[in-house]
Amino acid sequence: MSLNSVLRTGVSGMNAQANKLGTVADNIANTSTTGYKRSSVEFSSLVLGSAGGDYDSGAVQTSVIRAVDTAGSMRFTKSTTDLAIDGAGFFIVADDAGTAYLTRAGSFVPNASGELVNAAGYKLLGAPPNGATAANSAAGLVPVAVTEVNLSAVPTTTATLSANLASAAAIEAVPAGSNLATSTFSSKTSLAVYDLLGAPKTLDVFYTKTAASTWEVAVFDAADRPATGTFPYASPALQTGTLTFDANGALTAGGTLSVPVPDGNTATLDLTSTTQLAAAFEVRRAVADGSAPAKLRETKIAPDGTLTAIYDSGAVRELFQIALAKVAAPSKLTALSGNVYALNQESGALQVGTAGTSGLGTIASGALEQSNVDLASELTEMIEAQRSYTANSKVFQTGAEILTELVNLKR
Repeated sequence: MSLNSVLRTGVSGMNAQANKLGTVADNIANTSTTGYKRSSVEFSSLVLGSAGGDYDSGAVQTSVIRAVDTAGSMRFTKSTTDLAIDGAGFFIVADDAGTAYLTRAGSFVPNASGELVNAAGYKLLGAPPNGATAANSAAGLVPVAVTEVNLSAVPTTTATLSANLASAAAIEAVPAGSNLATSTFSSKTSLAVYDLLGAPKTLDVFYTKTAASTWEVAVFDAADRPATGTFPYASPALQTGTLTFDANGALTAGGTLSVPVPDGNTATLDLTSTTQLAAAFEVRRAVADGSAPAKLRETKIAPDGTLTAIYDSGAVRELFQIALAKVAAPSKLTALSGNVYALNQESGALQVGTAGTSGLGTIASGALEQSNVDLASELTEMIEAQRSYTANSKVFQTGAEILTELVNLKR
């Protein structure tokens, strides 16, 4: 037996226990760190070859294991942008250079540009509406931003007008579409729309019976309406069309109309639900898309990661789709400062998807994942490491004393 090997073994044991004590200290220090994953030390023996009856003591080596795939408990907050993952997966974040990382720490707040960043300054990534993303790469993802002062004007592109036209209405000789002083009509309604700048416009819609089961529909700009009388308008009709009905009062032709919106683009007016029945004129449904500019009232994040903006006008707009990712071996990810993880060959390739699909968890808004550190267990580990360190130091001390006795034999 070599006394020198005893000394080296004692030093090896002390170093191993010091490593264990270091992970315990790190875990205890990060007990309150959002999304932190505890570290532990695994020991493995290093055996030296022995000859005959001699025994050369070996050593112990350590490897650090991070419980990345063990979720912490969830704590609810009052901030919409505090996010937690209920299940598997990671948020994808990026530094200022655009390099993508993974994290479970979802405490995000808007920066000066409205981009969601965590405490370490990493930006949350997601896909814009209808954006193309890769299933195995963060390419195509952009920083998620939540603060927009105003909603961009949304012009009207489609509208629906459902009405019943009285079958008993008289046939008019000069329909409204002719826009003459002698023009007459059977029924009239109006429809609110929006131009390219989001300014509200009103369309006057006239229905004129021109023959049995045949009606003219004429659309005018209400701004051209004469001050006295009904006709003529200051400008011709924006669009006219013909509606034809069968014997049962169902529409057979003229179901859609392309109407140029004043100071806007062309909108499709859907008239397919119009009927001609033995009842009074009645508007059953009148809707049009588009909206005026409005201030942002609040944002909401759905379990699938859809970030929606709600404006004072009542308009709702999808802004981003927060992306999640997973890897085959999350415990092998490389841990970096800022509670983020980097990919490596042992962790496996990146798989990007939508929350709630492909084995990924759902996103909880107004919640944070707490550290998965158990303080009682860490204190127990600390005591064990301390006792083992002391015992290894005694081995080293005893070996040193024996070596001293061996040297003193010469005296």
